[in-house]
Amino acid sequence: MRTAAATMCLFALCLIFPVGCPKGHPPTIDALGADYEAQLPPGQLALRKVTDPKAIPDFSAACADTAGLSESIANSIDYLGRPSSKARFPYGQITHAQALASLKAFMALLDSGMTPAQMNDAIRRRFDVYVSVGCDNRGSMLFTGYYTPIFDASGTRTDRFRYPLYSPPAGMVKNPEGAPVSPMPDRRAIETSNMYAGSELVWLADPFEAYVTQIQGSARLHMTDGKEITVGYAANNGYEYKSVRAEMVKDGKIEKYAGLQAMISYFRAHPNEVTQYTWRNPRYVFFTTVPDGRPRGSLGAPVTTRRTIATDKKIFPPACLAFVAPSGKANGEGVIKPVFACDQDTGGAIRAAGRCDLYLGVGKEAGDLAGRTLEEGKLYYVFLKAAPAPSLAPVANGRSAN
Repeated sequence: MRTAAATMCLFALCLIFPVGCPKGHPPTIDALGADYEAQLPPGQLALRKVTDPKAIPDFSAACADTAGLSESIANSIDYLGRPSSKARFPYGQITHAQALASLKAFMALLDSGMTPAQMNDAIRRRFDVYVSVGCDNRGSMLFTGYYTPIFDASGTRTDRFRYPLYSPPAGMVKNPEGAPVSPMPDRRAIETSNMYAGSELVWLADPFEAYVTQIQGSARLHMTDGKEITVGYAANNGYEYKSVRAEMVKDGKIEKYAGLQAMISYFRAHPNEVTQYTWRNPRYVFFTTVPDGRPRGSLGAPVTTRRTIATDKKIFPPACLAFVAPSGKANGEGVIKPVFACDQDTGGAIRAAGRCDLYLGVGKEAGDLAGRTLEEGKLYYVFLKAAPAPSLAPVANGRSAN
């Protein structure tokens, strides 16, 4: 998980070329013929209201599969209960109060005992539906998967464990997003100067694993003393994220849209090139130990397997309830199914109206699944309809009675 806006994410983009992949792996993104990373004009938001009832999707299948959704919604409600969350609204015409009321109303639907068909009808009657404009202004989205990695680590530096994850340095003052209020050095300066000696939280054995933990914003760590801990985002150095993946693609090191697994494989084969690329991203993330061991997203809320999505928080509404609607075109394995999920995360690789990542869990199995996840579709959001304004009845003297 990136910052509350950009560095707390747990990202692992899909692996889209056939190395180590099973038969039946979905086609490459290029075969789909769309530029999913197309940028919106400055200031434009990603969502528009669906005004044609025929264009509203059928939610019935997702209403029949709601395991874990209440937990995810509760985490979003908790986030929106924090005073700092109000700074992220209004989102277009959506107020903070409406976003919060929408989650509470949907939670009540989940607790109502309705059948999937009844829930579908209630959603269509009581909620406004918005759709992402996508990469082409027609709603085209690319869905991929991400996960929380598990790495070996040590509480002290050794010959093997030489790459630190730092706690926020003493005296650092940060804003609610985790960014410093005073300028800080960039990644290269931090990693070459040893300026934060004494603030090391843990040490990792591989420099790219340390970097992955930063772009994921969270990791499960197997410690040398046999314990297992989770570290999560605490702060950042205030720099904008720059994609290492994009730099590698530009240099012809990996294929276009290749993801985390491809990058890990490349740097294991070329360890001397790690800093050549990671230093191109000036953003640096500081960590803390997560007491309950639950990975968290960019909002600081726990992420829930298959119930958390990551989007670009500059153009999508934080914490709100989304509906993932895959088309089935690209992924024969059906990793992504129609589901409701809360928008609780973000990341450097997900910076466009046509991109969305679904959280798939912790560890190797989740990582393998994320590597096979590649699907076109559409992304919707639901918001409780605003209460109609009270009507004012005219009276004889020309004034109104309320």
